[in-house]
Amino acid sequence: MGRAEERRARQRGGRRAAPPTRSSGTPSEGIAPGGRAAARKAAARGKKGAKKGKSGIRRLFTWKKILGAFLGFCLLGIGAFIVMYMMIDVPKGNAAAQKQSNIYRYSDGSVMARVGDTNREIVDLAEVPKPVQRTFVAAENKTFYTDAGVDLKGTARGLINTLSGKGKQGGSTITQQYVKNFYLDQDQTVTRKLRELVISLKVDRTTSKDDILAGYINTSYYGEGAYGIQAAAQDYYRVDAKDLSVEQGAYLAALLQAPSQYDWAVASPTGKKLVQARWNYVLDNMVEQGWLNKAKRDAMTFPVPKPPKADPGLEGQKGYMVKLANQQLEKQLVKTQGITQDEAEARVENSGWTITLNIDKKKQAQLEKSVKTQLISKLDPKKRPVDKNVQAGAASVDPKTGKIVALYGGTDYTKHFYSNANRTDYQPASTFKPVILAAALENASETQGGKAIGANTIYDGTSKRQVVDSNGNKVGFGPENEDDANYGKVTVQTAMDKSINSVFAQMGVDVGMDKVLATATKLGMDTGELKPLPAYTLGTMGASPIQMAGVYATLDNHGKQVTPTIIKSAEQGGTETRMPDPIGAQVISREAADTVTSVLTGVVDDGTAKKSVQQNPARDGRKVAGKTGTSDDNKSAWFTGYTPDLVTSVGLFGEDYKTHGQSKLYNTAGLDRVNGGGFPAQIWAAYTFGVAAENSKFDLDTDQGAAVQPTWTPSPSVSRSETPSSTPTTEKPSETPSETPSETPSQSPPSQSPSQSPPTGEQSTPVEITTSPENPFDPNGDQ
Repeated sequence: MGRAEERRARQRGGRRAAPPTRSSGTPSEGIAPGGRAAARKAAARGKKGAKKGKSGIRRLFTWKKILGAFLGFCLLGIGAFIVMYMMIDVPKGNAAAQKQSNIYRYSDGSVMARVGDTNREIVDLAEVPKPVQRTFVAAENKTFYTDAGVDLKGTARGLINTLSGKGKQGGSTITQQYVKNFYLDQDQTVTRKLRELVISLKVDRTTSKDDILAGYINTSYYGEGAYGIQAAAQDYYRVDAKDLSVEQGAYLAALLQAPSQYDWAVASPTGKKLVQARWNYVLDNMVEQGWLNKAKRDAMTFPVPKPPKADPGLEGQKGYMVKLANQQLEKQLVKTQGITQDEAEARVENSGWTITLNIDKKKQAQLEKSVKTQLISKLDPKKRPVDKNVQAGAASVDPKTGKIVALYGGTDYTKHFYSNANRTDYQPASTFKPVILAAALENASETQGGKAIGANTIYDGTSKRQVVDSNGNKVGFGPENEDDANYGKVTVQTAMDKSINSVFAQMGVDVGMDKVLATATKLGMDTGELKPLPAYTLGTMGASPIQMAGVYATLDNHGKQVTPTIIKSAEQGGTETRMPDPIGAQVISREAADTVTSVLTGVVDDGTAKKSVQQNPARDGRKVAGKTGTSDDNKSAWFTGYTPDLVTSVGLFGEDYKTHGQSKLYNTAGLDRVNGGGFPAQIWAAYTFGVAAENSKFDLDTDQGAAVQPTWTPSPSVSRSETPSSTPTTEKPSETPSETPSETPSQSPPSQSPSQSPPTGEQSTPVEITTSPENPFDPNGDQ
């Protein structure tokens, strides 16, 4: 076969046919006759098989099938998402994200204490300046105001990173971060991220952008233990959120990316560079969005945060103030919302209250200083065990407003839980005597001889004189005067100056003890279910310094009731709870109140408080009214006094430092006994003359008492009976003027433990006195 024929044969048999040999195909060349044709057929079959195999793969992975599979997968995903969207509801807010500290402020607005496990104080978005709001949007989510609440690209990246174990990744919108903080948790799981996506879409549809932004800045963590923008503003710049500048806001917004790394106080040099770069990024974004003028932006400098400081706690007097504020707020919630006491306590504790107190920082500091210099510095517990048992309590009230401007509850709230300013388990003793006179004046009462009772009314001041009723019958009660002193015929003014028990015991019966107790209630004392016994003329019920300050403040306020209150305002979540008005109705006439005030000026000028108060060089002409008191067995001593603009009640209490039961104050600081004219009056004077207005005068509507006329003071004679009708004081009297202790010993209160709640001035029941079956008028049956 020629070459031309071979070419034609190859063309007919295909290019892949086996090439012919150079020989003619003889057997000697190894190819049988007809072999070329067989070779051509075999080559054709091989080519056909190759084409057939390649076509099968193409049929399996065609673009149509790939597209279909992709679309099917998408439809499956969409279906699954629809199912999730229908099944997943927006849950209730995370309880931990809603817990807040309670913030307690002084009257000037400065923070006194922050109480709670979580340093958070939620504020309304309206309280945050608009430019500061935008710093957070510029930092985290520039499209916040226009997007649908989710970033699908960022979420997908987060899911991939979670599946690959790369951990936390950014890229979420503000809405998603808010949902994570408020509704979910910080777990890095696929399930949580999918729920975050669904809930974010729903929240964005049902919640305004402002509410979402408010939730975001209030729930985010800013470092230094601060949750929410208000706590962060205070911690980093010592200002409220409403007072933040744009520069400061940009720093707080920058912090959210990495609080521990960007916290200036602990940041490394690299961390400080990074947070400054982040700060610049935030401000540049604001310029880009048209939210900040470029010239102003260029003039801004980085606002270095202030050094961190410890959260204010409950040490010293703070705990006593916080406790009283909580009690008064809880009482108001019970009254106005119809809830139980337990529910009220739950609503107040760790619930984001901002409570501004009436406490004046200057007056508070002066009161604490006065207790320290006039009492504590003179105690030596190592030398005298009794000095361990001395407890002081005091409350200072503005009589025109009812504000408690200073409070002393004890040595330290963390060491002595009970507030001595608010405890009602000790007798007010002779500080109750002005109440008896007020009742007599208000009820136009008369003596047994038919004489109107007033400052100049004459009474028999004989010690242990038996009290008689309106029929002239002895009632079985004859209290002893201090040191069993007999004064004979004395005026009521002198009886108040010298605190003569026998006079006021008779006066109480003349007025009617039911009327006396009713007047005490009107003036602010909690008389509870006390029976109208003559023994109460000596102040043998229980009362607190806060209560007694309220009584005397009502007198100072010309008979208009004053209820001491420590709360100036209480706000939660932008809503303020209305507190009751501390100034109430006219409970006794102005003339009666002013007459008592006039009489009480004599106690200071001529009586038991003369040395500590009237002769005090710091008095500087101030007009003062007041009354001393010392309870039976020297378990308590008082001075409650006032100037025209300030009322303060100071009490000293004997409390066994081990059992917390009542104990005697004899030999305290080396003195034979403690009188109201001693430590209590000295503390009162050091405090009052350091803060009260100078040259103030009482505006009195009366023609009676020491303030408007001179008084006559008799010289007492002292007689001792072999068998006294009341237990005499056996200890040697002090050399300074002192008032008469109560005749009826107080009933010892139950043993108290620091873990128990202290009694409250508003709620506690006064000490009950058990009458003797032999003598219903003698609480102890031994008079």
